[in-house]
Amino acid sequence: MPADANPAGDIFGGWLMAQMDMAAGIIAARHCQGRAATIAVEGMKFEKPVHVGDEVSVYAGLTSVGRTSMVIDVEAWRRPRTGYERERVTEARFIFVAIDEDRRPRAVPALAHTNQGV
Repeated sequence: MPADANPAGDIFGGWLMAQMDMAAGIIAARHCQGRAATIAVEGMKFEKPVHVGDEVSVYAGLTSVGRTSMVIDVEAWRRPRTGYERERVTEARFIFVAIDEDRRPRAVPALAHTNQGV
């Protein structure tokens, strides 16, 4: 939407990063069956702009787990509103830590199979 764009009509990178963080958060919460917090984002580089009106799709997959942490790889793609060709606009690795009700790290289940995604 226009409120999420700069004067040139490109979507703010922070808005796109927030969408990616939400997708990664869904994967993290599902895997640890509870609350998780983002602790790092690695390797984000914006390759292409997203324009007002574009369809944006975000894909996330659980890559690995540690004792309390989860690594989730996320890609964002755009498709013009009136077109069919998709292009990747960015990707990043999000690291989450499972937390308990006191916001302290807690153990996460082992990774049963690879690339559990949305």
